[in-house]
Amino acid sequence: MVVTVKRKAHFNAAHRLFRKDWNDERNFEVFGKCSYPNYHGHNYEVVVSVTGPIEEETGFVIDLNELKKIIKDEVEEPFDHRNFNLDIPEFADLNPTAENITIVIYNRLRPHIKGVLNLSIELHETARNTVTYSG
Repeated sequence: MVVTVKRKAHFNAAHRLFRKDWNDERNFEVFGKCSYPNYHGHNYEVVVSVTGPIEEETGFVIDLNELKKIIKDEVEEPFDHRNFNLDIPEFADLNPTAENITIVIYNRLRPHIKGVLNLSIELHETARNTVTYSG
């Protein structure tokens, strides 16, 4: 049997959507208010889904305490109350769109999840904007 286990997490972070090679007018044209130079923030919700067979010995797909610790160490602690543009190395030259943030979260978590298990990340940037990435 294949089962999906999900764990929710939360963090607050700021960012600015812009391209360094564009002027402010072009950035505003494409990214709107999200390109304002002084940044803006979101209360992000992330849902981490792990899918795979149930281990006979434990009855788990993945130990939720282990998953909780991985998410805390790789996402919540490094991202919470930070500025993606200034504080997170992956975004030094990567526009911190919800799409790119989702992929970065996936890439941070994937090495810690057994290869036989499928991983999917769902990022809620706002109540209306959600991005999902499964590798």
